[in-house]
Amino acid sequence: MWKVYKWDGRYIQGEFISEHSTEKSALGKAKKKINYSKAVKSKLPAYKQRGEIVIWLDKEDGTPIGMIIKK
Repeated sequence: MWKVYKWDGRYIQGEFISEHSTEKSALGKAKKKINYSKAVKSKLPAYKQRGEIVIWLDKEDGTPIGMIIKK
């Protein structure tokens, strides 16, 4: 399952928004709720070892404002 999280002022993975079965629907919901400018899939080996896929959601200036994670 793909889970969408929004920055709560303290943590990037702070406020749980929703859960989806596809990546496309998770990105659509994040666009409505978070209104991000750029989505970047993480390619860090630590995530791959844990079997996770992480998509960082950023503002225009590159500040992270949310994330989508699949465990």
